[in-house]
Amino acid sequence: MTERSRWKKEEDVEGTSEDMTDAIAEANAKAEEYLNMAVRLQADFDNFRKRTEKENEEYRKFATAGMAKSLLTILDDMDRALGTAGEESKLVIGIRGIRQNLMKLLEENGIVEIPTDCKFDPNLHEALCIVETDTDGNIAEVFQKGYMMNGKIIRCPKVKVTKKKESEETCQE
Repeated sequence: MTERSRWKKEEDVEGTSEDMTDAIAEANAKAEEYLNMAVRLQADFDNFRKRTEKENEEYRKFATAGMAKSLLTILDDMDRALGTAGEESKLVIGIRGIRQNLMKLLEENGIVEIPTDCKFDPNLHEALCIVETDTDGNIAEVFQKGYMMNGKIIRCPKVKVTKKKESEETCQE
């Protein structure tokens, strides 16, 4: 082997070594890029799974809302019948028992009556008319009861709201 061929061979080895180092660095960079991509995809999938579970839970909670609204009309009919019933008869006692059982069933499914023995709240109550009195913002009369299902309003109570009378001095100004 001549001196010249040995130098050429050493140059080739050094060149190959530098090429391999570059190739390894490039492969490591690609591997890190793919790892970061896999971590982001895993996080996106976890977020998608959590969001889907939450949406399914919400759907299950309110899937029976349509049927519940239909039952509320029957409850309203029972209330009207009991309101017009005169004396306590066996029929009236029976209707009250059926109403209590229906309310118990509705409450077991997360349906509760919206209170109307408080100040008027436009977020909860629907004002149909106003009556002038000495107080302002109270509920004077309930035309139709309202209900919430798992914290969400399924029917607003329809009410008459009080408004404070303006004094005659204020009117003349």
